[in-house]
Amino acid sequence: MNPKIELFSQIKSGCPKMKRIFPLSLAFLLFSCQYFEKEVPSKDELLKQEIKKIDWDKVDEFPSLVVCDSLDSKEDRKQCFFELLTRDLESRLSNDTIRTQFPSIDTLQLKIIVSPDYTIEFASQNTSEDVFKLDSVVKQLTVGMPIIEPAIKRGIKVKSEFVVPVVIKRVD
Repeated sequence: MNPKIELFSQIKSGCPKMKRIFPLSLAFLLFSCQYFEKEVPSKDELLKQEIKKIDWDKVDEFPSLVVCDSLDSKEDRKQCFFELLTRDLESRLSNDTIRTQFPSIDTLQLKIIVSPDYTIEFASQNTSEDVFKLDSVVKQLTVGMPIIEPAIKRGIKVKSEFVVPVVIKRVD
């Protein structure tokens, strides 16, 4: 005889144990599913959690020059970028005009802003009386600059800002 049919026949036949166990088992099966249900968080809640996890002060990849892209490590690419950029800016700013117009400045603190659309902005961080003249000279630096790849955060190109010290006068 089939075991399922045998179970039901025992229940019908009046086995007192089975009459108590069967409804209890049935109730357990019906109501126990609620305990296994997991609450699914809303999209907004998940988004808020992800945004809290992101460190907005750091980027995954620093801005880069084409020459530096072939390097393997992230630190090497970063170092290459800053060295080449500083060298390029020093050569552009080391002309006699800047030395004569601003004799008191030996090192210029340049704030560089690289936008996701590859545009570059420069601003002087120096606090001198000729800040407007200095800013006009600094803004001319964008002409002929090599293409700088923007920084990357979670696969998206983002705006980045950093300050680079540029030596105008070398102390021998």
